[in-house]
Amino acid sequence: MNPAALGLKTPVRLQAVYARHRPLLHPSIIGFGSVSCRSWSFNFKRAKADRTLLERLILVKAADSFESEPITEDRFVLSQAVQRNETSILEILKGANSIIPHIVLGSTVLALIYPPSFTWFTNRYYAPALGFLMFAVGVNSSPKDFVEAFKKPDAIAAGYVGQFIIKPLLGYLFGIIAVSIFNLPNPLGAGIMLVSCVSGAQLSNYATFLTDPPMAPLSIVMTSLSTATAVLVTPTLSLLLIGQKLPVDVKGMMSSIMQIVVAPIAAGLLLNRFLPRICAAIQPFLPPLSVLVTALCVGSPLAINMKAIISPFGVSLVLLLFAFHASAFIAGYGLAGMLFHRSGDVKSLQRTISFETGMQSSLLALALANKFFKDPLVGVPPAISVVLMSLMGFALVMIWSKRKQQHSNPDSALDVE
Repeated sequence: MNPAALGLKTPVRLQAVYARHRPLLHPSIIGFGSVSCRSWSFNFKRAKADRTLLERLILVKAADSFESEPITEDRFVLSQAVQRNETSILEILKGANSIIPHIVLGSTVLALIYPPSFTWFTNRYYAPALGFLMFAVGVNSSPKDFVEAFKKPDAIAAGYVGQFIIKPLLGYLFGIIAVSIFNLPNPLGAGIMLVSCVSGAQLSNYATFLTDPPMAPLSIVMTSLSTATAVLVTPTLSLLLIGQKLPVDVKGMMSSIMQIVVAPIAAGLLLNRFLPRICAAIQPFLPPLSVLVTALCVGSPLAINMKAIISPFGVSLVLLLFAFHASAFIAGYGLAGMLFHRSGDVKSLQRTISFETGMQSSLLALALANKFFKDPLVGVPPAISVVLMSLMGFALVMIWSKRKQQHSNPDSALDVE
C-alpha cells in the first residue's frame, strides 16, 4: 500500500503490523495435523477479521492525515480572529475619551430633564472622583512626552500667567460685578472668585489634543505645573480675593489639594515608572472609567443645584459665568498672539493657551467650596462652571477643528474672531 496515495505523512509499515499479528497464523495456532478442521477454521476466521480491522485502522489514519492540515489552518485563523477581537476591544477602551464631548452634552441634558439620575452622586464623592482623574493623568504620563514641551519655556510661562494672573483678575472683576451691579449675595461672588483661583482642567489637555495633537504634551505640562503649584497658589489667591468676603482656611486647602491632586498624580507616575506591567494592564480601562466619572461630575452638580440655578438670580449667575469663561478664552488667545506672533505655529499656540486659560478645574473649586465654606451658595458658581466650561471648550474644539479641515494650511487665517 502506497502511503503517499493515502496522504500519510509517515509511511505505515504493513509488514510490521502484520508481524504483530503473525501468531494468529502460526501453524501451532492454526492447528495443522494436530487440531481439528473446526478449530483451524475458527482461527483462520479470527485472523481474517483482525486483518480487516487493521485495514480499517489504516484508512482512519489516512483520513486523519487528510484533515490534519485544515484543522491546523482553522486553528490559526481562529487564533488570529481572537487576537483581532482582543485588539479591537483594547482600541475601543483606549479610544473612549473621544466621546467625552458627547458625554458632557448628554449629561447636561439628562441632568436638566431628569435630575434624580445624578443626585445620588453627592458632594462626598467629588474629592475621590477628582483624585481618580488625577491618578489617570499620572498613569498616562511619561517623562518622554514632556521633553519637547520643555523646549518651549516661554509658552509654558505664558500659560502659567494666563492661568494664575489673568484668570484670577477676571474672576475678581466678575465677582465684584455680581455683588455690586447684579446685587447677588456675597457667597455667589466668592464662588466666582474661587473658580478663578484653581488650577487648569484636565479637559483642556484633551481639547488641545483634538485640535492640535502636537501641542498636547505642552498643554499637559502647563496643566501639571499649575496643578502642582495649586497647593500653594490656590489658597493664597483665595485669601487675597475672598478673604475680605468670607474666611479662608489656607492650611486646610493646602492639605486637601495635596490629597486630591498631588498624591494621586504622584502615585500614577510612580506606578508607571516602577510597575510598568501593572500600569499597562490597567491603562486600557482608565479611559472608559474616566468618561464615566466625568459624566457624573458634570451632571451631578447641575442636578443637585437645580433649584439655585432656576432661582431669580440663577440666570444672572449663568450669564456672568459665561462672560467670565468667554473673557478667559479670549484673553488667553490674545496673550499668545501678542507673544508669539512671529512663531510659525502661532495659531496652534493661541488655541492651546486659550484652552489652558479658559478651562479650569471647577470640580476642585466645588470640592473646596463644599469643604471649607459653610454657606452652600459658594458651591453654586463652581457647579455651573463645570458644565459651562466643558460645553464652551468643546464647542471651540468643533469650531476650530472644522476650520482646520476646510483649509489646506492649518496656520492660515482660520481663527478669525
